[in-house]
Amino acid sequence: MPSCSASLASHMPDGEDQWRQPCTSQCAGGSSVAFLVPGGSEDMASTGAPLSACSPPQVIASKADSVQGAAHSTVFTASSAEYEPYTCNGSVDIKGNPASKKHTGKWRACYSILGGEFCGSLAYYGVGTNLVSYLTKVRKQSNVTAASNIASWQGTCYLTPLLGAFLADSYWGRHRTIVVSLTIFTIGMVLLTLAAVIPASTHTLEISPQDALPSLGLFLTALGLGGIWPCVPTFGADQFDDTNGTEKMQKGLYYNWYYFAVNGGFFFASTLLVYVQDNWGWAWGFGIPTLFSVIGIAGFLACMKLYRYQKPAGSALTRICQVVVAAVRKVHVDVPNDSSLLYEMPGKEAAIVGSRKLMHTEGLRFFDRAATISSSEETSSADVPSPWKLCTVTQVEELKILARMLPVLLAGIIFNMAEAFFPLFIEQGEVMDNYIYGFSIPPASLTTFNCLCILILAPCYNKVIMPMLSMITGMKRGLTELQRIGVGLVFAMLSLVSAALVEMARLKIVDERGLVHRSTAVPMNILWQAPQYFFVGVAKVFTVVGFIEFAYEQSPDAMRSLCQACSLIMITLGSYLVSVMLKFMDSATVGRGRQGWIPDNLNEGRLDRLFWLMAGLQLLNLLTFAYCATRYKRKLANT
Repeated sequence: MPSCSASLASHMPDGEDQWRQPCTSQCAGGSSVAFLVPGGSEDMASTGAPLSACSPPQVIASKADSVQGAAHSTVFTASSAEYEPYTCNGSVDIKGNPASKKHTGKWRACYSILGGEFCGSLAYYGVGTNLVSYLTKVRKQSNVTAASNIASWQGTCYLTPLLGAFLADSYWGRHRTIVVSLTIFTIGMVLLTLAAVIPASTHTLEISPQDALPSLGLFLTALGLGGIWPCVPTFGADQFDDTNGTEKMQKGLYYNWYYFAVNGGFFFASTLLVYVQDNWGWAWGFGIPTLFSVIGIAGFLACMKLYRYQKPAGSALTRICQVVVAAVRKVHVDVPNDSSLLYEMPGKEAAIVGSRKLMHTEGLRFFDRAATISSSEETSSADVPSPWKLCTVTQVEELKILARMLPVLLAGIIFNMAEAFFPLFIEQGEVMDNYIYGFSIPPASLTTFNCLCILILAPCYNKVIMPMLSMITGMKRGLTELQRIGVGLVFAMLSLVSAALVEMARLKIVDERGLVHRSTAVPMNILWQAPQYFFVGVAKVFTVVGFIEFAYEQSPDAMRSLCQACSLIMITLGSYLVSVMLKFMDSATVGRGRQGWIPDNLNEGRLDRLFWLMAGLQLLNLLTFAYCATRYKRKLANT
């Protein structure tokens, strides 16, 4: 019996794309294998449900799009045993052949991805969590210089994902980008370890190795993260076929376990590694995360045969510019009311490599001009029109999707301000009673409540929370991505409300005890802060995972890494906004004999007012998000 690919080759036109692959659907009377064909309802496209056929086993291969343009079809029968089932989302295996559902992808491929993410997260947080101690105590930098260098490094870490995501979607593909980025990151870790191992030199140089190695190491780690952060979650999600209902459900579970792996690495780095760095030295403190980084690369490369790969689609920026230019050129052209008259490539395959065709949606009508065929283009003899003059519907819909996603992603800026307030939470804890049963609890250690909450809730979401929500919403998955984000925004607001209530109670004790002008701790137990950290943890389980899922599911197929990078940028913008707001509020509330809301002695301040202000801002963000979410038009993709 000839192989599946050999049998199909005789019935396929030359140059046929990987998308036209056999797709198996299980039926009561057996299974049938059918090629995906153009068409289908919007309901089918929006849910991503696989095509189903419950007729006797047969294969229908349309030749309407063959080189000769013949409008006929060939029908031949076959049993499911004669053909190996393949994914229907265009993914390929390591050899570039259609990916087998049986031998590639799913959880067996995700174990190494999640393990690599845990190792990478441990390495990153192993550097970043205690970096200020290394720079001040070992490198002998001042507090201001160290804080400035850390801020620059963290800013670079969150900006480089734009570059990594662009390379992944456009040219390299996600797997190659991850491998290159992991290598660069590990080299940076090795340089940091060498800087801690090499003894200080006695000779005088303008730039000594002890100064050059840490700086270069930190830069390379930031550069490497640019390809890791936006590509690992999307590459893991690529291992599940959207057109298969079972695999689509499993992909929803993957997002939770991905976030569990991230926070698992953070937990071990912020506890065990910090202890090692403080007690055993920085050679061990940097050497251990370097070793984990190497293990992560080895594990990731060892499973290459199991992965499913998506092909890069060329420059996304170029395609966006083409739509804008073509629409502006046709500003005086009327868009037809019948969307079927808009320009699109014939057949199932999209003109964009690695992307399904997108169905036309109403709204943002101006950009539809780019796909409107003008009279001059109708009479043109060119076989393929210039994309700077005429774009496909799929290309136009890509830009529409990005425009619709933007308001949702912007909600992440205000949301991330809640976690950016952790330094103020810690300062609040420093003026509270931190003794519990005779043990002194460092205020910063309460941040572990946030991490532990995530480590508990992330795996519990699938087994406990989701079934409970399913009974309420009637949906098998419990909540949609947008609903999940909205729930998290509620808990982010509750976190700041809790912080404000704690501060009001603390200031009441200050007044009663006459401690206003004394910079001393108040007899109020620090565990009263636990709820505000807990609420942030719950908020992140819902909203952060919701954003990861939203950025993958709703983004254009060929821009998924780029949309993940955009969601990461919201974290940076939230931190920057907090910095600007604190400086503004400090200058606005100080003067005329007033200490301001955030003085050095918090007993004289009104930190509660700042927390109430931020809670109000979170409420406004929630209402704005709800308005945008109720009007959001979901992506309609042919499957």
